Amino acid sequence: MADELKEHDMLPSIRSLAADLKISVITTMRAYADLEKEGFISSMQGKGFFVKQKNLDYIREEKLKEVEYHLAKSIKAGKIINLSERELLEIVRLLYKEQ
Repeated sequence: MADELKEHDMLPSIRSLAADLKISVITTMRAYADLEKEGFISSMQGKGFFVKQKNLDYIREEKLKEVEYHLAKSIKAGKIINLSERELLEIVRLLYKEQ
């Protein structure tokens, strides 16, 4: 997601990564399996694991969850000081325009 790896970049082998990180091969296999399941990497039998094209829908959904989490915290903090919905929305508008 940080663009450190490009599409089609080859990833280290499971054994190599496990050794470098000093973690279990099983843990590394699970991590690669999760990344493949989520669409971040793909495997080619006998060749290894490769970075897939970014899944923009997935990235958007993850960022949307992050925004919702922070907004929920802000709403909760605002309610503690009796901030009205109108005042909260005005703050959001001002901050949005500043960015």
